[in-house]
Amino acid sequence: MTAARSGPAFSVHDIPFSTYGSWFDISPVIAEKTYAEDLHLVSHQNGMYGVLRLVPLNPAKGDRATTRVEATPGLLSWIGESGRVDLAYESPDTVRLRGSGLGIGVFAAAQALTPFSGTYFFHDPAAGAHVFTSYETGRRYRVTVLSGTLAESAGAQALGRADRGVAVFEGAGGSWEIAVEELDTARPPYASSATFDEIVESAQDAFADFVEAVAPWRSSATPAAELAAYVVWSATVRPTGLVTRPAVLMSKHWMDKVWSWDHCFNALALAPGAPELALDQFHLPFDHQDAAGALPDSVTHSEVLYNFVKPPIHGWAFGHLRRRLPTPPDRAQLAQTYGRLERWTNFWLTARRAPGAELAYYQHGNDSGWDNATTFDPERVVVTADLAAFLVLQMRELADIAEELGESDAALRWTTAAEETQTALLDQLWTGERFVARGAAGGDTWSSAGLLDLMPIVLGEHLPGEISSALADHIKAHLTPYGLATELTTSPHYLADGYWRGPIWAPATVLVEDGLRRAGHHRLADDVSARFRALCETHGFAENFDALTGTGLRDRAYTWTASSYLLLVEAHAHRGSR
Repeated sequence: MTAARSGPAFSVHDIPFSTYGSWFDISPVIAEKTYAEDLHLVSHQNGMYGVLRLVPLNPAKGDRATTRVEATPGLLSWIGESGRVDLAYESPDTVRLRGSGLGIGVFAAAQALTPFSGTYFFHDPAAGAHVFTSYETGRRYRVTVLSGTLAESAGAQALGRADRGVAVFEGAGGSWEIAVEELDTARPPYASSATFDEIVESAQDAFADFVEAVAPWRSSATPAAELAAYVVWSATVRPTGLVTRPAVLMSKHWMDKVWSWDHCFNALALAPGAPELALDQFHLPFDHQDAAGALPDSVTHSEVLYNFVKPPIHGWAFGHLRRRLPTPPDRAQLAQTYGRLERWTNFWLTARRAPGAELAYYQHGNDSGWDNATTFDPERVVVTADLAAFLVLQMRELADIAEELGESDAALRWTTAAEETQTALLDQLWTGERFVARGAAGGDTWSSAGLLDLMPIVLGEHLPGEISSALADHIKAHLTPYGLATELTTSPHYLADGYWRGPIWAPATVLVEDGLRRAGHHRLADDVSARFRALCETHGFAENFDALTGTGLRDRAYTWTASSYLLLVEAHAHRGSR
């Protein structure tokens, strides 16, 4: 092992310890905003469940040892006065633990066992191991002692309420080692020819290779790039259940899904260095596109939700994605994407346009991705300017793809539709000073102090100069020292932890920065980028951030935040090198 490849240190209270491909992590976070005293093996199959407690133990009394936890991408350690316990991933479904001077307890997190919930525990003589079976995850967790002394197990075959688990201490060799596997039903007894140190080195090398692929431009001027890459790498899961491709979850905390706009930012960040994984991120929600052409709200292991949709940023995203890929998509890939984007666009033009209307509407703030933004306070079924702008960009991307495919009639049709939609947007929702929203049924209009009203800046070069300048002036008012507040901080509706009613969010930042830059407002775009980059370098990769203090809020290890940082810092590094 070499220190140079160990990767950045991080707190497991903020970022789960995991590995590429795994559906479980090691973390004290066992539910939304819920922190346990002990680190847990937390599974994300069938939901988020803390299945096993991992407890460092004093050898003399067998009670919990006082330790500090240290983590780097390849190694997690509990360190106490008398010894240490180390943990590393051997594979996505297996961790190895080794200790000296301290023991380890592996216990079921839930004491209660019912016919429908909890964890059953027994010794399996065929495998020579102890097994926990979890009703919640539908999986088994097998503990095999490789060396050391197994203290008497507790709760084997117990029903009802009981303590269940094993404790392992060092034997004559002065240390102990175990393997913990997540499995379905059965597999051969655990066997490995790799030493613990070799496993750690392999894990470190795997992460180092990923960083080199996705952030080869990193330097001392990009101090958070490796940690951002770790957040993305460690939140990636292998295909299983309803997840059809390798998928970057939004988090391996409680936001453990792929939402149907979040995935675009992960795809963009991965494109140059991990193009196949990037294309998988883009297409995964489309694998669940319904008969109407709609994308699901979210996808995860055992659940696909269709009760809401997400905004159609996919044309914008694919336009950038295919320019960032090292090899342009071939004709078959373009044709597949064209068909999927066409059905997605037609959904908005049919199912989401009132009879005789030219502009589409959202049915709820959740459809916009800005769930509770103040734009939706007067009404929820609303025609908004951001939606029209995204559809214009999507139609333009469809026209470009159709042209490349030699479908000139389709290209003309989509170009015309884009121009007509933009004309309707400006005629119906632009007041001469700002964009307004309109009720889809009654026709009343209103404006808000929210950043959502300014999102037509994404049209960039397609906007008339006076409109993009007016939008840029309004956007400046949303800038705090840390970035773009989603609600003006002077607004009576501003809330420091109000979700989309104040905090800074990564996707809004990336979309605004890109639109400003394409509209020629480079200085403001540079400012937006710089403040967000500094925010992440100081406060990490939270779901969102307090606009006035920069403090990370909600889920503290969010991949679209990490990917947005990688996008902005890469672009800045390349601009600086020119």
